[in-house]
Amino acid sequence: MPFAKEIKKRRTFAIISHPDAGKTTLTEKFLLFGGAIQTAGAVKSNKIKKTATSDFMEIEKQRGISVATSVMNFEYKDLNINLLDTPGHKDFAEDTYRTLTAVDSVILVVDCVKGVEEQTEKLMGVCRMRNTPVIIFVNKLDREGKNPFDLLDELEEKLNIKVRPLSWPISMGSTFKGVYNLYNKSLYLFSPNKKASDEDALPINGTDDPMLDEKVGKYALQLREDVHLIDGVYDAFDRDQYLAGNVAPVFFGSAINNFGVRELLDTFTEIAPPPGDRPATTRIVHPSEKNFTGFVFKIHANLDPKHRDRIAFLRICSGKFERGKFFHHVRLDKDVRFNSPAQFMAQSKSIIDEAYPGDVIGLYDTGNFKIGDTLTEGEDLAFKGIPRFSPEIFKELVNTDPMKTKQLDKGIMQLTDEGVAQLFLQNGGNRKIIGTVGELQFEVIQYRLLHEYSASCKFVPLNVYKACWLTCKDQEKLNDFMRFKSSQIATDKDDNVVYFADSQWMLDQMIKNNPEIEFHFLSDTVI
Repeated sequence: MPFAKEIKKRRTFAIISHPDAGKTTLTEKFLLFGGAIQTAGAVKSNKIKKTATSDFMEIEKQRGISVATSVMNFEYKDLNINLLDTPGHKDFAEDTYRTLTAVDSVILVVDCVKGVEEQTEKLMGVCRMRNTPVIIFVNKLDREGKNPFDLLDELEEKLNIKVRPLSWPISMGSTFKGVYNLYNKSLYLFSPNKKASDEDALPINGTDDPMLDEKVGKYALQLREDVHLIDGVYDAFDRDQYLAGNVAPVFFGSAINNFGVRELLDTFTEIAPPPGDRPATTRIVHPSEKNFTGFVFKIHANLDPKHRDRIAFLRICSGKFERGKFFHHVRLDKDVRFNSPAQFMAQSKSIIDEAYPGDVIGLYDTGNFKIGDTLTEGEDLAFKGIPRFSPEIFKELVNTDPMKTKQLDKGIMQLTDEGVAQLFLQNGGNRKIIGTVGELQFEVIQYRLLHEYSASCKFVPLNVYKACWLTCKDQEKLNDFMRFKSSQIATDKDDNVVYFADSQWMLDQMIKNNPEIEFHFLSDTVI
């Protein structure tokens, strides 16, 4: 197939949401429709009935939540789809932020009962930073939720984006009748016992069609009033505005019941963008360029506990990736090649011979990669990403089994390479301090160190308010400050100098008394 057609076939997107909005369930249903799996593992009340394909890590199976990004590839309607299921839990937000650098569009799942939640707002803020096109799926219509018009107002107000409903619910909760598709003028009738293949559209001639009364009875009048109001209040859907990240089309449904999922997927494949241009530090990279470029946005150690492997996930931005071909590792300034590049269905993988812009592939890594690394065919290039934020919780890592020091050191280096948390070093690297966004990350780190590296540890809380990266044009002044505050100085994994402030007042004093030194609250070294 010609190169240009291969690019047009690709759709690479992430599904994001607040915890428990139904994101992983929606992911499973997409895979069902794509024929990638035969049964979906429903996540109910944080207990797994059948193990969800994308929640493959042992701790995810136990908790019923996603704590790491899963990468899945499937085909649907002659398109090659790369779906990235992300952790909804706020403690793992940085993993999601990095994932958003690797996709061309996003589906945001919102719970119709709870509406827009804090994590939803933060994720949408990252999408706006990159003008990423967003489709919103309002889930759980089989429950009594907020009024749909109130939800639309809330979406616009809290997410700071215009919305345009492309489907509309006919009642909700116990009287939920179905959804009217405003995009293709068809009716979907709801039955809680339907299977995925049963969801068929009834083409009707607009809301004036008598069939509407026949199928939904007294609810037809309310639907006509709602549609009339929608057409009067909201602008007609403009795909260009959606692609520019200015308007978000909204769909309604119930993922757990397979309802509204197929029409969401059908419309997504019709309007979502193929791989687009990517901003690099020196220029814009176009997917149609002949020369290969790609960047690592995620590293996962021990994807398969039986084989102790480490996988670097690479998003291809331009050109063609070929198995066994040498590519240039820009940061290390050396050529590398990969004999077993893989595509994924959560933890299962298959070896591929070639891949194209938009594809996400896994490269076996022996420690050469860091998040943000770039592969090219010789060009010195780095892609712009999302900065790393200062952590909110800091604890010292204490080894509880001196016989396993080597395993602990290797494990914490690999886990922080993945971006699970940030690692800071003091006393020549002998004192290790872990910084995270939330408490759950410490639990995951402790669990994975024990089960994947046989290294036991504990965490001791530290009185650190904020970590700031320091830069100064006068190296001597920076050295003086580091000597003066030696107990509060550390380095990150890239040897950047970091200052630990124990309070906002102390931080303000340090900034005021040291005007030559710049205190940074973001580190832009990571994609």
